[in-house]
Amino acid sequence: MTVFEASHVNGQTPPADAVAPRDSTADAPTSVARLNGTIRDFIARWNTVWVEGEITSWNIRGGNVFGRLKDTQSDAQISIRVWSSVRGRIPADIGVGDHVVAAVKADYFVKAGDFSFTVSSLKHVGLGDQLERLEKLRAQLRQEGLFDAARKKQLPFLPHVIGLITGERSDAEKDVHRNAELRWPQVRFRTRYAAVQGDRCVPETLAALAALDADPDVDVIIIARGGGDPQTLLGFSDERLVRAVAAASTPIVSAIGHENDHPILDDVADLRASTPTDAAKRVVPDVGEQRALIGQLRARATSRLTQRVGHDIAQLEQLRSRPVLRSPDPIIEDRAQELWLLLSRGRDSVSRQLDSAARKTSELRASLRALSPAATLARGYAIAHLDGGVILRDAADAPAGTALTITVDRGSLAARSDGEIAEAD
Repeated sequence: MTVFEASHVNGQTPPADAVAPRDSTADAPTSVARLNGTIRDFIARWNTVWVEGEITSWNIRGGNVFGRLKDTQSDAQISIRVWSSVRGRIPADIGVGDHVVAAVKADYFVKAGDFSFTVSSLKHVGLGDQLERLEKLRAQLRQEGLFDAARKKQLPFLPHVIGLITGERSDAEKDVHRNAELRWPQVRFRTRYAAVQGDRCVPETLAALAALDADPDVDVIIIARGGGDPQTLLGFSDERLVRAVAAASTPIVSAIGHENDHPILDDVADLRASTPTDAAKRVVPDVGEQRALIGQLRARATSRLTQRVGHDIAQLEQLRSRPVLRSPDPIIEDRAQELWLLLSRGRDSVSRQLDSAARKTSELRASLRALSPAATLARGYAIAHLDGGVILRDAADAPAGTALTITVDRGSLAARSDGEIAEAD
């Protein structure tokens, strides 16, 4: 511990080293060295702390490691130092992107004024703990229905543009492009690069997904990454990414790792491909297979059409071979004779009915003539009518002066009654 001694003359401003930070004023400031020493002495009393986080920086200089550790749920970070004496006791495969638990003790360097944590122990987070958390998240998402087959979207038969999210210059990108172009040479890609592990994996993948999902030309999106250990694939089980994939309007294919790798993204995606190569085969049809299929369909259609035409020709020949169609004249002649007989019978029947009706008409005409007053008038009789056409039957009905109309055989004449009634002899 640095000891600061007060050596000053009464009435004069004390030296800066003699003023404790808590006693400093504008007229009697403390020194930087004493401030840093005070901070160091205070921090030195802190005990060792076990902290969990993700390594975002891991630089080796002179056998020592200088890095940074980030909180798994926020952007909070701390600086860490691993001295060469400790480095030999920690796993050799630790690096950027690893999820670790570290034993750290706060350290403040007086000369530079730097605050950091010295690491005395460092290890990977237990895989069992991680898997347990992932299984709880998986069960929660399954209960919410995000894994249901009913909500998964159908992939287009032949996508015009494929959106690809993968690491820049990665083997996964090469595999997807090579296999897709071999199957359908005219296929087009719109690629968005993102980190496929580490702290940048989730935010960069989310940004790429949002851009491709908003692109109206993109018909399907592939998220591809090569194989790796479970630690490096944790980003593809992140809840934020999984929910974003579930909410996307464009069909999404998950092609993460190898067949045995199974991040939660596989469950929520519309299609799970075992590898990036498999994704290309599942998304793009094989032009050779499609041509062969078209050839088979054409052959089947030609065969069916030939069979149908041949069958119809055979039926037509069978119909034409029947006597009724082979020689139709006798049937027509028989029908013509029958028709002539029917016409003759019809004419005879109509003639007889007309003759009978004519006789009945003559008889009715004779009866009508016999009953008609005209015949009586023709024999010299006359009919007397009063006004209004009333027939005069009694001379008493026509007093003297009554106007009469006398109808004879050929016309009528007017007369007046004299009122006298002649008696019969």
